[in-house]
Amino acid sequence: MAVYSMTGYASVQHSASGSSGEGGARPAQGSRLGLEIRAVNSRFLDLTLRLPDELRQQEPALRELLTQQLKRGKVELRASVDSGDAGQLAEPSLRLLQRLGALQDSVRAWLPEARPLSVADVLRLGASDQPGAAELEPALLPLAAEAVAALRQAREREGARLAAMLLDRLAQLRSLAGQAQPLVPQLVAQQRSRFLERWTEALALGEGGTAPEAAQERALSEATAFAIRIDVAEELTRLASHLDEIERLIKKGGEIGKRLDFLIQELHREANTLGSKSAALELTRISVDMKVLIEQMREQVQNIE
Repeated sequence: MAVYSMTGYASVQHSASGSSGEGGARPAQGSRLGLEIRAVNSRFLDLTLRLPDELRQQEPALRELLTQQLKRGKVELRASVDSGDAGQLAEPSLRLLQRLGALQDSVRAWLPEARPLSVADVLRLGASDQPGAAELEPALLPLAAEAVAALRQAREREGARLAAMLLDRLAQLRSLAGQAQPLVPQLVAQQRSRFLERWTEALALGEGGTAPEAAQERALSEATAFAIRIDVAEELTRLASHLDEIERLIKKGGEIGKRLDFLIQELHREANTLGSKSAALELTRISVDMKVLIEQMREQVQNIE
């Protein structure tokens, strides 16, 4: 299953042909229904629909369609109807003119005082014969399904890019953890030698006092306490476990954004503890580099569905 980003954009259109002209009349320009759908990251599914008044009754069906296909994200769907060439009047067909003429003659035969049709009346009646939002309404839901499919494809492409970036950061974190692993035993051995040297110097300067065996035992005890204090083996083990789980989720795909967000928080906690226990500049550097990589991952995980 693929990894999906919550960010995406899609735009689709549907055209309806107007009535064809006859007797040399120019064909009427068809109306167009356009849909744009935009999505950005959000903790939950947040839908905003902007529809013309003529299509407002389709809003519940559109919401149901979006809810079935999308799980998270701030999604805005915008519909627009273009009735044809802006600023141009559709030329009435010859058949329409003949029909209007016949109807006018019939009406005036019964109502002689009725006002004749004006040019404006004819043009208005001709415009009403063109397809509009009402005629385009049956195409709305199929077009919305097409737009959602295009949006999911865009989100899948972006999700693949995010997954590749996360896997790269996981590899770098594993490399840093591998560098930190041998540092602690080295630090413990160095500190133990320093404790023994200091106690030996203190005994040489003292007059009587503690027996050499007791002094050595105390030095070893101090070294052991130091080793426990700086031991990060547990943190490195948990960090490796989190990295394995993140990789498993990325390869599995699906709705993994919330689980990844939690695991990223756990990674940051382990990196912080690693830095707080640091007894060497190299270990501090590793902790800082880890936190930089984890922060980069956290920013991208916010966009995963």
